[in-house]
Amino acid sequence: MTDRDVHLPVAAQPTIDSIVDYARTAEDGGYDCAWLPETWGRDGVTVLSAMAERTEEIDIGSSILNTYSRSPALLGQTAATLQELSEGRFRLGLGPSGPVVIENWHGVEFGNPLKRTRETVEIVRQVLSGETVDYDGDEFDLSGFRLRCEPPETSPPIEVTGMGPKAVELAGRFADGWHGIMLTPDGMEERIADIERGADLGDRDPDDVQVTAGVTACALEDPEEARALARQHIGFYVGGMGTFYRDALERQGYDEATEIYDSWQDGDREHALELVDENILDDLCAAGSPETAREQLERYEDVDGLDAIAVSFPRGADEEQVRETMKAVAPEN
Repeated sequence: MTDRDVHLPVAAQPTIDSIVDYARTAEDGGYDCAWLPETWGRDGVTVLSAMAERTEEIDIGSSILNTYSRSPALLGQTAATLQELSEGRFRLGLGPSGPVVIENWHGVEFGNPLKRTRETVEIVRQVLSGETVDYDGDEFDLSGFRLRCEPPETSPPIEVTGMGPKAVELAGRFADGWHGIMLTPDGMEERIADIERGADLGDRDPDDVQVTAGVTACALEDPEEARALARQHIGFYVGGMGTFYRDALERQGYDEATEIYDSWQDGDREHALELVDENILDDLCAAGSPETAREQLERYEDVDGLDAIAVSFPRGADEEQVRETMKAVAPEN
């Protein structure tokens, strides 16, 4: 049985209460985990704390906290604290993000993202153990740090993101879970093969790695409106959020990804969106009428080795459209 998670929307949400209310709605709808992205609005940790206090059963997770703007020791403290506050329901999602975010927004050199993520995971695990942290790595050199509170009785899982085959393979070697986005069902199968190869290299069981597919969903009574929102979302990410999403599409055989990226970068967003054709929308999203969206999500449930589908929403969707979609594709439906 494939879990059904939800990526809560953060863009243009009026209050923290409104975000927390989405989490409560997800809990009522039977979703397994409410993931909170951290972008350029409210910080994720504060909002996750409110979610932990105002929900009872649903897991809560960070998706993602980047590995550059917080130190590994602080991330370990944060994970321990949120695990305590949520009474064991927290899941720590980490990832390097990309140079557009790290260098432009945070003013930090992007460096070696794979090695940094791996070392961060290793240090966080040491912090959560409650033992003194002594770590000598290529990215980090720590000594003498130790939690001054009781470590979690059960450590939260540490799940990572990654787009390329090598990044996904590394996730199979050292992480408790992996999150993939901008992937078709066939693309997920290819990346799951990378997970399995990494698990084999790390002498691990691939079933110990929780595999989650993030899928942009928009299920509305007006199917054309839903698809227009999904198209704008895909165009923005492929064209405006660095090269990772462009490259992910190219690896899956979409040669037009480069032209989408170039057109967006040149300011011709209308042409970029025209290139996000019906086939791309059908392959990458669950967008249209409620029935269509549910059917498109079911394609991912058929992927062997996929443990969860995380429903996300187009960045331009308003509160009513988010709630309509969340209800239409809830596990209880």
